[in-house]
Amino acid sequence: MSDDGITKIADDIIQVQIPLPYVLNIVNCYLLRGAEGWTLVDTGLNTSAARSQWKSALASLGIEPADIEKIVLTHMHPDHFGMAGWWQRQTETPIPLYLPEREQRQMRIFYQPRNTPMYHQWLLDCGMDEASADNLEGALYNTRDLTQPHPRQQKFLTAGAIARLGAREFQTIHAPGHSDGQMIFYDADDKLMICGDHVLMRITPNIGVWPHSEPDPLGRFLDSLGELAKLDARLALPGHKWLISDWRGRIEELIAHHEARLERTEEALAEGARTVLEVAAQLFDLERLTPHEWRFALAETLAHLEYLRARERAVSQDGRQNGGQRWILADAPASESDVADA
Repeated sequence: MSDDGITKIADDIIQVQIPLPYVLNIVNCYLLRGAEGWTLVDTGLNTSAARSQWKSALASLGIEPADIEKIVLTHMHPDHFGMAGWWQRQTETPIPLYLPEREQRQMRIFYQPRNTPMYHQWLLDCGMDEASADNLEGALYNTRDLTQPHPRQQKFLTAGAIARLGAREFQTIHAPGHSDGQMIFYDADDKLMICGDHVLMRITPNIGVWPHSEPDPLGRFLDSLGELAKLDARLALPGHKWLISDWRGRIEELIAHHEARLERTEEALAEGARTVLEVAAQLFDLERLTPHEWRFALAETLAHLEYLRARERAVSQDGRQNGGQRWILADAPASESDVADA
């Protein structure tokens, strides 16, 4: 990371690193220059530190908000979507905003008012007690608040099309797993990938089952990685951490990571029926995590359990009245009344 958080990737591509109030403290955003102005890819979370960084970066680069031709979002997670509405309000006419349509549908669910009970029930199903669920739910709402104001206008990206970002033409690729509708962008002429949170260095993208998720995100993620490994990418620009120069090598590492975690998940279930929380405690050092991170640990653990269930290697037991749903290996002895249909 440069001292000012601004890095020139190519003559027409600038990386701007925006601070986040979490352990994962930076999100990478990108500016691509074109004949009609700059394309901004992802935005950051709407905090005072993030607003200050954007204003400082624009001044350093000699860019005015009116020079931004369009905003493109890889997906709807708060650290990528959160400043889109703020950006649109920096100009008299809102800057056009593009995102995957599936992400827009998910956004309507995720950012709905606080009176929804689905996240609270999801936490209880995972094995949380009421007080802990309230604490984690509060952290979620605090994050949602940092996405205000929401965008005024939106347009949709379509997978399998050509999108112009700056002066470049990118293939749009649906990359599910971390988010159901995430879109990444491939410049075949330059062998350049803008990969959002689908492939990251050092850390692994969170692959989680949430109340609004489509089924089996881990299975879809691994399938997607297999297809993406076929592409020749000399450089990938991720949403966090470092640039990726060994595209296929990093994909192989991510696949191996999840294969190992699936093995550990089955080992946890081999000890007997377990809640999601109990399995997560064997996969993560929960005592070191913040409430924000606890949610991701639970969601990722559930994704691995759902992956095993989809392949008939695990089943869940209906335990909502007794401290959350419990999971067992598919070949473990269990009464028919205890086992819920997958």
